[in-house]
Amino acid sequence: MIVYEFKVKGKEKQYRAIDEAIRTSQFIQNKCLRYWMDNKNVGRYDLNKHCAVLAAEFPFASELNSMARQSAAERAWSAIARFYDNCKKKVKGKKGFPKFKKHCRSVEYKTTGFKLSNLRKAITFSDKKGIGTLKLKGTYDLNYYDIKQIKRVRLVRRADGYYAQFAIDVEIKVETQPTLEVCGLDLGLKYFIADSKGNVEPASKFYRKSEKAINSANRKKSKKFSTIKKKAKVRQSNNYHKARVRYARKHLRVSRQRKEYCKRLAYSVIQSNDLVAYEDLNVKGLVRNRHLAKSISDAGWYTFRLWLEYFGHKYGKVTVAVPPHNTSQNCSSCGEKVFKSLSTRTHVCSHCGYVADRDLNASINILKLGLSTVGHTGIYATGDLPSWAIGASLSSNGESMNVESPSL
Repeated sequence: MIVYEFKVKGKEKQYRAIDEAIRTSQFIQNKCLRYWMDNKNVGRYDLNKHCAVLAAEFPFASELNSMARQSAAERAWSAIARFYDNCKKKVKGKKGFPKFKKHCRSVEYKTTGFKLSNLRKAITFSDKKGIGTLKLKGTYDLNYYDIKQIKRVRLVRRADGYYAQFAIDVEIKVETQPTLEVCGLDLGLKYFIADSKGNVEPASKFYRKSEKAINSANRKKSKKFSTIKKKAKVRQSNNYHKARVRYARKHLRVSRQRKEYCKRLAYSVIQSNDLVAYEDLNVKGLVRNRHLAKSISDAGWYTFRLWLEYFGHKYGKVTVAVPPHNTSQNCSSCGEKVFKSLSTRTHVCSHCGYVADRDLNASINILKLGLSTVGHTGIYATGDLPSWAIGASLSSNGESMNVESPSL
């Protein structure tokens, strides 16, 4: 399963129709969640049937394509199923009880409700929302694939415009020549990655570099916000919304820079090695450290891991996630534990006299652990299965991890 993304061009009236379709999809998703909460033994197909009830009760819901309504119900069921799985697995802490959506950014169609043009440079939506024909702007060519291979089409609203994503059912595996190389990766803040061969990649720090401009845009946005209008439940001024979009575009640019950086670095690592071992970091827990939360979030460790697993699956390479416990403390030469603080950047073993950079020592330990666990069931960042193996359903947050750059 691959995802191709195009920017769509249309008139202002069509953009407002897309917004209305997104709001309707959010409404159906929340209604299905409420139906599950109020009734016992509700399953996935019960939620799909409830879509027809909502369409009969609310005229604006009936204007949305029937399969788009079912897709919204499937999003609700996806959150419910995740909650059930966490309860069965006895996950520590909160189990992720499904929440009502407030700010959805996408609406998803299955196999009906849209039609591509003959040249596949435009798409027409045929439901009663009035979206009409939108031009597709992008570098991908949909002519390589049969229409039946397109399993989902999603319209996404972002700060810089509207996008169309196509989920295409194709085999993504590519045969490559073995390199006979293996490496272990240590993720850090000083260096983004340090491998067991002694190579390091500096941290990108895209947010830190843009933080001054982002904070300036945020202050300008705040100055145009009226608390009086908020109390009176009146729409904010047009200048406020323009400032809000400018602020959002800066954040969007940083996130795209980070994603592209992680993507290309993961691609390079996979192409250079047959086996890659890396730390199974609990990023969600690490960002609770208020002193390092901003730097950890800016690093993009989780994004890098997702792309590493995706390219490993695509090119038939082995990716192994190992427990990170004591990988920095243990000596990679003799195995003895040498306690050191985060500020200590050089590993000096008092038992065997081995001296090395802290990150290099950790990456060698990670490689040893990875080689010792080869053959066991792998661990993916998204759960038991990688995100590209789950199915054709697209996540509702407006992002898709397997949207590759044209050159990759």
